[in-house]
Amino acid sequence: MDWHRDHAMLALRVDRLVSGDSGGTMLIYRGPAEWSEQASAEPPAVPGALAEEAERLLESAPTPYLTAQVRALRAVARYLDGDRPPLAEYGRECLGLTPRWVAEELFEEAHAELDRALPKGSGSPAERLRAWQAAHTLEPIERLPELVALAVDETRARTNAIIPLPPGEVVECRLVEGVAFHGAGDYEGGLKSTIHINRAIPFNLADLLYLVAHEGHPGHIAESMLKERHLGGVPVRFMLSPSFVLSEGLGLLAEELLFPGDEAQRWLSANVLPRAGIRPDGSDFAAVHRARNVLWGVWGNAAFLAAEGRDAAELSAYLKRWSLYDDNEAALAAGLLTPSPASPYIFGYFHGWELLRPWTTGPERVRRLLTEQLLPSDVGT
Repeated sequence: MDWHRDHAMLALRVDRLVSGDSGGTMLIYRGPAEWSEQASAEPPAVPGALAEEAERLLESAPTPYLTAQVRALRAVARYLDGDRPPLAEYGRECLGLTPRWVAEELFEEAHAELDRALPKGSGSPAERLRAWQAAHTLEPIERLPELVALAVDETRARTNAIIPLPPGEVVECRLVEGVAFHGAGDYEGGLKSTIHINRAIPFNLADLLYLVAHEGHPGHIAESMLKERHLGGVPVRFMLSPSFVLSEGLGLLAEELLFPGDEAQRWLSANVLPRAGIRPDGSDFAAVHRARNVLWGVWGNAAFLAAEGRDAAELSAYLKRWSLYDDNEAALAAGLLTPSPASPYIFGYFHGWELLRPWTTGPERVRRLLTEQLLPSDVGT
């Protein structure tokens, strides 16, 4: 049998069932066009049959990485077939680690860090955070692509000092509407990529390098491009899998890797904020971003609550209390946590960041993340 073709077809068929008519995808696909065309043209597959196909492929998977990919596909196929284990168990099968409830004491510590990092003033940390975000909002947002281009140049140069990048790469910024995400990095193959940013959400310029490093270099775009080059082409990467725990962890860690200490804030203060008429206010951008990384754990806890059947009002209240969201933000976030086959993905952010932060101790390990097919079990020590 052609194992890699069968694996690609399994992934395409599972992704079609998961994504439905939403227009989204849980798959990064670089295989032959005729395979994806075949999967799109045929009737939707039967989930139970896909689970059986995954079992067959597991018997001869050539590497631990591919074994983990197929195990995740099997878990999703079983879920679609009506096998609904507890969320932590389902998450372990998909992600290669067991998601856990994050102690709320960690969120309290993050709130205290925000309290110290934000400009002094009256009001709760949540109120001061919103005021700080408003003070750093870019207007009009149509100016954002030119500032993203500056950030791409800087993050790419700093990533190139860690691992050589191919010359001639083009990364565009596109403002989009009608999407659930804030920003997304899309590697399109070769030397072309796009960072998509939701124009409906006010853009905080203090987050410029935090977002561009996450979505671009050394985050998602750099990882996809370098793995394609170093591994000789990877036709399929199923996103609800262990490798994406590391991808999202790397994304949250990316700014800190390139801009240790206060270097990101100093670069923004010299190159970006004056263009928008934003003056220093005594805040600590790096500390704000560390606290927000911790608060990704709130989303995982809320996913556990959603899996227990808690209603939207309770989820919104939890997110408002611990993520420091306003009413609209909390309601929107709660709406994204409806139990689904893709529910475990949200755990990758906090757990991936928590796993990688002590492990990524130098350039060599960053290079490994960008060029090797690593799993969470490979970076646990």
